[in-house]
Amino acid sequence: MTKLTIIVAATLNNGIGQHGHLPWRLSKEMQYFARVTSNAPEGSVNAVLMGRNTWESIPKKFRPLPKRVNVVISSNKQYELMPANATTPAAPVFLHSNLDSALDRLSHSERLETPIHRAFVIGGASLYRETLTLSPSSGSSVDRVLLTRILAPAFEQCDVHMPNFLDSKLVGGERVAWRRTSHAELQDWAGFEVPEGVQEENGVQYEFQMWIR
Repeated sequence: MTKLTIIVAATLNNGIGQHGHLPWRLSKEMQYFARVTSNAPEGSVNAVLMGRNTWESIPKKFRPLPKRVNVVISSNKQYELMPANATTPAAPVFLHSNLDSALDRLSHSERLETPIHRAFVIGGASLYRETLTLSPSSGSSVDRVLLTRILAPAFEQCDVHMPNFLDSKLVGGERVAWRRTSHAELQDWAGFEVPEGVQEENGVQYEFQMWIR
């Protein structure tokens, strides 16, 4: 069984991207992303699960994301994650042709050198949609969303949106109730101090939130 945590920065209208890139530049928010997805007890490691477009949106010098197991999903089984002449990557990286096989790998720690502590879904929109529709009664499902809510400006030019996970109709016949946690719960779960309340960076206002079900 693999419990998944979605981590995403989204506008009030659930916009998450524009022309294949983030429409905002928030270094402190990116530092939060890096820390929360990397923070694991000694002897274990976190996994980051992503689609091919998300993988390609990461600058080459930063991929695979260090200190995390990188799992990339692409329907192209011959997709080349790393150039043939690339040196040994600084972090484990695996290619899977579908979500089921990726989750199967994560649920069997014996297939990995280090046990998985937490598994994060980091994008893009289609993978968010697919994982959100996994039934909570199934072997693997999303039970937590780390949401950086972009409050202002509206970024109406976003051309990629994630599903509204608060819509209980997302998961077939099963009614799903999401609850926003307190900031203290977020901080306890993250394991480090997280800035509270509305943050402002480069003229963008945002807030760190955690939702669970």
